Amino acid sequence: MTTIPGIDPSVPPSGTGCVECLETEDQWWFHLRRCAQCGHIGCCDSSPNQHASKHGAETGHPIIQSFEPGEDWVWSFETNQYYEGAPQLAAPDSHPADQPVPGPAGRVPSNWQELLNQ
Repeated sequence: MTTIPGIDPSVPPSGTGCVECLETEDQWWFHLRRCAQCGHIGCCDSSPNQHASKHGAETGHPIIQSFEPGEDWVWSFETNQYYEGAPQLAAPDSHPADQPVPGPAGRVPSNWQELLNQ
C-alpha cells in the first residue's frame, strides 16, 4: 500500500457541514471541503469565512477534497493545484444529497450571491 503524505484514508469526515460555521448561529457556506488528513469539514474559499483554507493554514494539513456530491477532485495547498480522481477516503464522500447548497438550511441570507468571495 502506498502512503501519500497528507492523506489518511481511514479518517471519517467530521460531520455533514462546516465545523466552524455550525458553531455559530449566523454563519453559512457555499460549498464544502474535507481535509484529507484529519477529516475536518470546512467551507470553500468562495464562502464568506473560508474555513477549509484556514484549517489548512493553521494545521499544515496540505490536501483538501471536495465534499460535494459527484465530485472527486483534491486540492494541494503545497502545489496550488487540483488533481482529479482522488484516493478513496472513509465514507461518506460528500454531504447528504438533500442538504441545501448553499447551507445550512435557514441561515443563508437572501442576497448570498452578493456575499460570495470571488
